[in-house]
Amino acid sequence: MKLLHDTAEPTVESPARVVDVLVVGAGPAGIAAAITAHRAGSSVLVIDRATFPRDKICGDGLTTAALRELDALGLDPATVPSWIDVHDALVRSPSGHEVVFPFPEGAGLYGAVCRRRDLDLALVQHARALGIEILEGVSFTSLTETPERNLTEVDGLGRVESAWVIAADGMWSAVRKAVGAAQPGYRGEWHAFRQYFRSVSPQAASQLVVWFEPDLLPGYAWSFPLGDGSANVGFGILRGSSYSVPAMAAVWRDLLQRPHVHEFLGPDAVAEGPHRAWPIPARVDAITLTHHRTLFVGDAAAATDPMTGEGIGQALATGRWAAEAITLNPSNPVRACGEYEHTVHDELAVDHRFAEQLTGILRRPWGARGAVRVAGATAWTRRNFARWLFEDYPRALILTPRRWKRHMFTGAGAYRGRREDTTD
Repeated sequence: MKLLHDTAEPTVESPARVVDVLVVGAGPAGIAAAITAHRAGSSVLVIDRATFPRDKICGDGLTTAALRELDALGLDPATVPSWIDVHDALVRSPSGHEVVFPFPEGAGLYGAVCRRRDLDLALVQHARALGIEILEGVSFTSLTETPERNLTEVDGLGRVESAWVIAADGMWSAVRKAVGAAQPGYRGEWHAFRQYFRSVSPQAASQLVVWFEPDLLPGYAWSFPLGDGSANVGFGILRGSSYSVPAMAAVWRDLLQRPHVHEFLGPDAVAEGPHRAWPIPARVDAITLTHHRTLFVGDAAAATDPMTGEGIGQALATGRWAAEAITLNPSNPVRACGEYEHTVHDELAVDHRFAEQLTGILRRPWGARGAVRVAGATAWTRRNFARWLFEDYPRALILTPRRWKRHMFTGAGAYRGRREDTTD
């Protein structure tokens, strides 16, 4: 890859495409950016080296924040085959104490689960239905920056001329490398395992559960139900915590045989395929977010909750914010980049640091035990802990008065009025 940062317009051949915004990556962050820019009247081209449907290794859970973003984008859950609404979460503390945390009833949807293969395909199809051009199986190769435009070389397409590039191309962003903003040796803050199981027990096919295992802290294990009767089962650990990454395969085999996990999944549970592992970037407060006329979003911006590893809501939000900043400052890269960085800082960075502090408490079994017991003390704490855990409102909202507003702790869920069959 190469980067040429010129101060004068170079002599170049005619581009294959000329657009206002080129989005590199057609995952949730890229599609959110594309739809937002398209709605604002910008011409948009989305490219992705993959072809859809394609698997994306993930826990598959959708928080309230993610659901609100998907609702605003106009995505219909009925277009996602494995989608299942979630109405509560079962949490098991390191001592074995279990508490069910319910979501509010009759106020919309606060949690859901679906396979990323299905979700990402549905988002791509939805964007195309809106008139957005998405090219699959083509790869970003290089970027030439000038004061007025970006010239991007795309393998399988040719040259694309755009006023802006939104990089939604993942943790190891090729665009980030091309502009010289990559972090050598960076391997993420979290590492996770995931495996799909079919023929699970009726409980596993309907109940979302989080296990705080003493040896995984501050990480955790999970089983998330899917609408096709299967379950996404996995666990995540912080790098440098209880286990090294190479030891995780052995930990995974042991975890599946632990009595409470084995009983929950049921004796007939069968793995659909081999387990998959992936790193999770979580340093949005310390990473470069922009470069000239290029804005990084989603995993390319390391926008993941450092306490839970959740990233879909953050990906959707950063994609939207990047497109909004461009819309407000279409010919001013300094102001557009500044606007985007300011929004990410105000909306994510302070919550990121607060979550990191809470993660310190969860490192010890007594901290995780105490957190579960306090959160499960009353019906009020159980209900509100569920909302907080699933990002109904920002992690550090109570510590940031500038974000206070009426009903800030009692907001409606997503798809209100359109999911009566599951929220009544």
